[in-house]
Amino acid sequence: MPAEHETALDFSTEHLNTDLRGRSVRGGLLNLSSQGTQFLIQTTATVILARLLIPADFGLVAMVATVTGLAQAFADLGLSEATIQRKEITQEQVSALFWINVAIGMGLMFLTMALSPLIARFYHDPRLTRIALLSSLTFFFGGLRVQPDALLKRQMRFLDLAIRDISSYAVAVPISIVLAWRGAGYWALVALPLTLNFIQMALSWVMVKWRPSLPRRGAQVGSMVAFGGNIAASYFVITMTRSADNVLIGWYSGAAPLGLYSRAYNLLMLPVRQLIVPAGSVAVPTLSRIQDVPDRFAHFYLRAVNLIIWTCAPIFAFLFVAARPVIVLLLGHKWSEAAPVFQLLAIAALGQVLLESTFWLFISQGKSLQLLLLLLVVAPLIIFSYAIGLPFGIKGVALSGSLAILALLPGILQFTFRGTTLTLLRLGRAIAFPVSLCIVAVLCTEIVLRVVAPDHIYSQLLACAAVFAVVFLMSWLIPAVQIEMVSLRSLLKELRPSSQTA
Repeated sequence: MPAEHETALDFSTEHLNTDLRGRSVRGGLLNLSSQGTQFLIQTTATVILARLLIPADFGLVAMVATVTGLAQAFADLGLSEATIQRKEITQEQVSALFWINVAIGMGLMFLTMALSPLIARFYHDPRLTRIALLSSLTFFFGGLRVQPDALLKRQMRFLDLAIRDISSYAVAVPISIVLAWRGAGYWALVALPLTLNFIQMALSWVMVKWRPSLPRRGAQVGSMVAFGGNIAASYFVITMTRSADNVLIGWYSGAAPLGLYSRAYNLLMLPVRQLIVPAGSVAVPTLSRIQDVPDRFAHFYLRAVNLIIWTCAPIFAFLFVAARPVIVLLLGHKWSEAAPVFQLLAIAALGQVLLESTFWLFISQGKSLQLLLLLLVVAPLIIFSYAIGLPFGIKGVALSGSLAILALLPGILQFTFRGTTLTLLRLGRAIAFPVSLCIVAVLCTEIVLRVVAPDHIYSQLLACAAVFAVVFLMSWLIPAVQIEMVSLRSLLKELRPSSQTA
């Protein structure tokens, strides 16, 4: 096959319109399977590293990560979303975006190196200088991989993405564990994202046929850069909001409390990321293709959210009631103080999932400016809530942040749905049954734990699992739940390729 034709296939999306629904569902389940594998690998890494290292090690790396994470939001300038969302794109445009991403990555790398002494001075710990210097390399790797990643997602090549991600974790995690076992301390945590990003970058280039040409004038990427700039600014605001609690705790309380808080947050958000990231990889290109068909657009979004909530809600509800045994079994007794934080953060976990899903709607419709304006209003309120809880310790920060997210959620959703046929009522109907069942399961579990009062953590975990199993099995007797299960089973039937597929 000529190289020009292979490159053209990287840009064209016309063939995806054939059996688009089947491609979306198959891609979603493939991504979920991939993320499930990654979840097992990451959970194993978390369990082992938590036993080999101390909370202060995690706190030191989190201090740098909260600062570099702000710069990471600008690492691709939102140009990956611009490549995915645009209906037609050319070699000259993708090449121009590639060189912009490389320049941004190198600029952020040098900026982080220059700021590393200031990071150490802010947190009053000289070790952070070297951590920041080495961590800055992730920006360079990130700049190189943005456009190859975007082309893989644009073409909905989810199998290739799954192979790449699983392979990179399968190499990076053992390296980190071996370093921790050999006494490297916090350097084992620094090595993990560096190795992961390098392998993912290398494999992305192996998987795409496209190669960049030299930048030329007249590539007509101004509108794409403007769109991507709004996305990048939005990601910056999001990252700043998510990092604010860590920055405040690290500055106010030090490395050890931050280590407890960050482990609780990351452990809770691990299943969220494993579901939302692959779901977004499928939803954004699919919604972009059907954005001109309002009813189909809304229907796809509601079905996607329904499936995700049915998957996420039982997990978060179970983690809420079983917080202490889960933390102790996974991380060890030295992390038991993280359990109340873990439980408080779980209060708003489903809200986090719904907030993530709103990004799909903005990006797929090209409404990057509206997304940015919304975040500029919401972010200060959430950050202020963290500051209110700061004098009450890490539990105060967790509680105030969770309550703020839940209070702001209805208004955020209502603003997001403007210009579509989506409403809060339609969304409420889509998530009513899984959320209601989880609330019932939580209440029943709390009653059982108080009546039976099991002493051992294994008994507590078994009691929680038993109550949840009984509640969800009994829910099958409810006709409305049976209808939803039939609907979910129909999604599995769509896994079969259409006879009209090219």
